[in-house]
Amino acid sequence: MEPFDPAELPELLKLYYRRLFPYAQYYRWLNYGGVVKNYFQHREFSFTLKDDIYIRYQSFNNQSDLEKEMQKMNPYKIDIGAVYSHRGNGSAVTWLCRPNQHNTVKLGAFQAQEKELVFDIDMTDYDDVRRCCSSADICSKCWTLMTMAIRIIDRALKEDFGFKHRLWVYSGRRGVHCWVCDESVRKLSSAVRSGIVEYLSLVKGGQDVKKKVHLSENVHPFVRKSISIIKKYFEGYALVGQDILENKESWDKILALVPETMHNDLQQNFQKHHSSLQRWEYLKKAASQCPSNIKNEKCGPWLEWEIMLQYCFPRLDINVSKGINHLLKSPFSVHPKTGRISVPIDLQKVDQFDPFAVPTISSICHELDAIFTSEAEKEENQAESDIKHRTRDYKKTSLAPYVKVFEQFLENLDKSRKGELLKKSDLQKDF
Repeated sequence: MEPFDPAELPELLKLYYRRLFPYAQYYRWLNYGGVVKNYFQHREFSFTLKDDIYIRYQSFNNQSDLEKEMQKMNPYKIDIGAVYSHRGNGSAVTWLCRPNQHNTVKLGAFQAQEKELVFDIDMTDYDDVRRCCSSADICSKCWTLMTMAIRIIDRALKEDFGFKHRLWVYSGRRGVHCWVCDESVRKLSSAVRSGIVEYLSLVKGGQDVKKKVHLSENVHPFVRKSISIIKKYFEGYALVGQDILENKESWDKILALVPETMHNDLQQNFQKHHSSLQRWEYLKKAASQCPSNIKNEKCGPWLEWEIMLQYCFPRLDINVSKGINHLLKSPFSVHPKTGRISVPIDLQKVDQFDPFAVPTISSICHELDAIFTSEAEKEENQAESDIKHRTRDYKKTSLAPYVKVFEQFLENLDKSRKGELLKKSDLQKDF
């Protein structure tokens, strides 16, 4: 992949926003077929500019206005907010001081009315259980955490809640986002969103809490299905890749999660075995044989499951999901530190997704330069508008397959919307 030089970012962004950003598909998504009047016009966009200048509460009339402003302002980061009761005019401080309709709308009348249900999963929240990296760093070993998170959360959203339109996006650096876009979901209250994210949360407690997962005797079907997903990855990820029982320092963290009555036996026998795989098998055997009357302690499979969940279960940023007015980084943004594009993830190929193979702004801009250098002679006599160029330029770069994933998501949204319209039409007929 083309190396990224942050010093080149301003010029690269100019080319990206002028020739490569998929505006048509982007507008098609956030306009939702234009079924609800002013839906796009009341949407909040936030731009982070060079030198960390932060502008919130911007709104745009249409795709053309959005394009012009992005090309003019050259944002380093784009965030998407809620659909508000009224339009904002953009402010680096607050839009309530000087809204567009300040003569007709009272202060406090501005309310976030609708927004996609969103989830934010950040690798830094796993720092207490991953051994290969920490902070903003990621590698192929720990990326499996994101793969498991997508599989666990997406299955629940689809099967447990019946949500159809789920867009998963790579953040561009160390995590993933999910946008649930069903019409009914966009109207959910903060209370209902909180309930959903609570249902999807198992790992609880801050840095001072050692044991963060506690299962009841009757394990909920959601938890059982999550465990079955984790089991497919656990050996390769935790026991081989992370080597979580490699030495005394690492296995002491595991011992902190098991009943104290098992500590001496495990300490002695872990020393007799020579790999995490062998030590894990012994731990499972010991758990199956420990007394079942230990107060407030789990043995048998419960103990094994609690450890697996603590090390592998998704860790959601609850505040991002429950607040309707919370911002989330936009798909197709550029991460200013890595240069990687925030691209949609194909749910059919989650296991094959490689964050290090994601195109950077450097790579796609240089791909475009190379293409147009070779085609210069062919096109020098042709008068083509910037718009005609732009609608096809991304297709000539490694961004194309990711836009295709996005387009398939939009197709499914359109089909669902047309189906609902037909259903309403049939219900209104007189027979």
